[in-house]
Amino acid sequence: MKKLIAIVAIAAFMTACNNGETKTDITTTDSTKTAADSVAQNVMDTTKKMMNEAKELVDSAAKKMDKAADKVKEGADKLKKEADKK
Repeated sequence: MKKLIAIVAIAAFMTACNNGETKTDITTTDSTKTAADSVAQNVMDTTKKMMNEAKELVDSAAKKMDKAADKVKEGADKLKKEADKK
């Protein structure tokens, strides 16, 4: 299960990284702020956004896996009850 969730998280991260958007326009609003600072801030913002999206995907996958595990447990309980009746 953990491997599946890790694969989903990595796939989501890679998908988020390859969104096709490229920013080539760098503007500075503060005279003390350099172009490198702007690029670094953009990278940090983008990374934070991607990590949040990946976290949401992992959380969603975990909920689905929990639901599936509950269904499997219910089925196993039903089979056990049927076996006990015989």
